[in-house]
Amino acid sequence: MVEPMSATDRFKPAHDSLERRAWGEAFTLLSAAHREGGLEVEDLERLAVAAYMVGKDNVCEEAWMRAHQEWLRRGEGEHAAQCAFKLALGLFFRGDLAPAMGWVARGRRVLEDGRYDCVEQAWLMMLTALPVMFQGEAESAYAHFVEAGQTAERFDDADATMFARLTRGQALILQQRTGEGMALLDEVMVAVTTDEVSPILAGIAYCQVIELCHTVFDLRRAREWTEALSRWCDSQPDLVPYRGNCLVHRCEIFQLQGAWREAFDAAQRACEWLAGPPQWDTLGSAYYQLAEIQRLRGEFAEAEASYRQASLAGREPEPGMSLLGLAQGRTDGALAAIRRVMEETQDPIDRSKMLPAYVEIMLEVNEVAAARAAADELAGIADHFDAPYLSALAAHALGAVLLSEGDRQAAIIELRTAYNSWRNLDAPHHGARVRVLIGVAYRDLEDEGGAGLEFEAARRVFEQLGAAPDLRQVTRLLGVPFSPTIGELSPREKEVLELVAAGKTNRAIALELFISEKTAARHVSNILTKLGLSSRSEATAYAYKHGLVR
Repeated sequence: MVEPMSATDRFKPAHDSLERRAWGEAFTLLSAAHREGGLEVEDLERLAVAAYMVGKDNVCEEAWMRAHQEWLRRGEGEHAAQCAFKLALGLFFRGDLAPAMGWVARGRRVLEDGRYDCVEQAWLMMLTALPVMFQGEAESAYAHFVEAGQTAERFDDADATMFARLTRGQALILQQRTGEGMALLDEVMVAVTTDEVSPILAGIAYCQVIELCHTVFDLRRAREWTEALSRWCDSQPDLVPYRGNCLVHRCEIFQLQGAWREAFDAAQRACEWLAGPPQWDTLGSAYYQLAEIQRLRGEFAEAEASYRQASLAGREPEPGMSLLGLAQGRTDGALAAIRRVMEETQDPIDRSKMLPAYVEIMLEVNEVAAARAAADELAGIADHFDAPYLSALAAHALGAVLLSEGDRQAAIIELRTAYNSWRNLDAPHHGARVRVLIGVAYRDLEDEGGAGLEFEAARRVFEQLGAAPDLRQVTRLLGVPFSPTIGELSPREKEVLELVAAGKTNRAIALELFISEKTAARHVSNILTKLGLSSRSEATAYAYKHGLVR
């Protein structure tokens, strides 16, 4: 007689998969059992974890909800509250504050009904204090995080203890007690990297710490923890590796380091992923980062579309949109927009993100006094936060202002400081732009040899990056004809150029390539911009010259 398989034996493969962190395998096995109605409450919780790790947020939320209801039915209030809080935590992380607070309230009611003394009380304190901190009352929230941490330590709960330190660190940083806050975050990451906390909490900690490092411009830590996150993700099959702002900050690090292709690909994936369902509140930031790469590469039409998408998703498209207008020659619009956003922005950290663009635009319209005031403000913020990235921005801006004021020797000193800072930060594009300014200062001092060396070094970097607008500028400064290369075009743009040379209209190109007429027009615009051409006839001549016409 064959003995019936026990529930433990039946789900052993799924449990083994979870132990190995083979999330996709575990999710498939548990989902199949769930569809057949065969999951016990503990396995519903396991399904929620597996679903979260493979990016199936809707399945994750449903599993936590069903587990919560089953624990309630059994009279297990602590477990029911725990499921409610885990569901709330995921919603918080995604930016869905209202439903998150609904589940926090549900968990509170369960604990109040039973008068439980348990670690869930620590989670209740932390999740109740989170919106208080988000509303600008970091000092008040901090006291609750401290009390929650004491409760978590009393119950020897690693997840709650780590999260209490994470929230305390964030509250300290929001109070501008950056040193204390970063020390706590380092302690958080020790717990994460030594595998002391559960996978969901580890992923949240990675992303939150990386975001906080960006908030205070600590790019060294941000880069180190991003690399650690990549290693952590690579060790787990089927894991959806980045969520929320992690996706966006990864793009920013790639961009800063000059890995623009990787930054562009990461930004595109971020836009696709964060669009959902469900949609994340960081979608606008992903579109903004995509637009930044497109602007720097000279893809102006695409950049404008992406900035508009960022705005529609709730993200202020400045200062990028103003810099795009400046590059397109729409100086009046850029000036009005950057003035407007500076008037609206009061927080020093937020202002520091706008001030470099403000300086650049003010110098372009010859409002040197306004640029000087902005550069001085940026220097003051950099001194306060003592962050190498901010200091590099401030030296860069002040050097540009000094050059416009005619103090070339002082400008060179400041610009050399900026260049060394950008080199230390491994930021080639910023460094090359500084070298262009140094070259201009040398030329003004009639040192043509020194100027040529600076311009040539900058040109080499711009060519490697594909920074078409900067490349055109430095080529003009070198006094040689701009010689665009076919390698600057994408495969699709080469196809479009061939059809332009064949005399096709935008409508005909769209029909042949199965794209919209608007997309075809954008491709044509980008081709002309990248190749420094002014008309379709010039593009046709270029295509014939380079053997693109069959």
